[in-house]
Amino acid sequence: MKAPARWSRLRRLLLPALLAPLFACVAPLANGAAPAPLTAGQVPQPALADGGYPYQLFIPRAAAADREQAARWPLLIFLHGSGERGADIARVKAHGPPKIADRDPDFPFILVSPLLPAEEDWDIGKLDAIVDHVTARLPVDRDRIYLTGLSRGGHATWRWGALEPGRFAALAPVAGRGDPTTGCALVDVPVWALHGDRDDVVVPEGSFAMARAIRACGGLRSRLTIYPDLGHNAWDPAYDSPALYLWLLQQRRAAPLGRAGDHRVDGSGR
Repeated sequence: MKAPARWSRLRRLLLPALLAPLFACVAPLANGAAPAPLTAGQVPQPALADGGYPYQLFIPRAAAADREQAARWPLLIFLHGSGERGADIARVKAHGPPKIADRDPDFPFILVSPLLPAEEDWDIGKLDAIVDHVTARLPVDRDRIYLTGLSRGGHATWRWGALEPGRFAALAPVAGRGDPTTGCALVDVPVWALHGDRDDVVVPEGSFAMARAIRACGGLRSRLTIYPDLGHNAWDPAYDSPALYLWLLQQRRAAPLGRAGDHRVDGSGR
């Protein structure tokens, strides 16, 4: 299936900027051995241990073609919502980045999308195990690890990001609710939260409260987009916009900046 026109435009926009940092870091080879070949596309992976999460793993076509793995690629972690929980790994691809990656072999991230069992909530320890496994075995740029999720996955994005702010280059919680008492942990992490103004499942105050809490601690690197006349499903406009992915790719893990940066609360996403 052909990628939508907007993703063709996205590739043209970001490819020159993306390739330079990718090839700036050369992957070290253990004992001079050639790296294991990568398979392009999105493939289900088993849980790493009993009780762990299986996950979808997407490798961009260009990353698989790089036989020497000389380039380091940004890693995007996607956490789905309550509706996708269960035992069917294909359900992970119902929304958001894995849905896009399934139809576009040039989606410019290594993408990890875990599956949460029915009636469970996200366990940060199990998620950490997946990220540690992937970064140790794939050509990941550890300064460009991004976290996003929708609804229940948005809650976990706030929670995981606040628990381990040094791990992520940026967060993008969609229709999620955070704990404002953790806002100070995120003062140096770029955050773009997105929410519908008519959401009656996770009310938009869940995002507003986090934006206020981060700002109250002196954080100036968060932004908030509120979609007018939209209910809980903020993920379709959020993840269908190339602007979100372009913004993510501009973020790198860096030394704490505190008040340096820009805090933006807007209703347009611009």
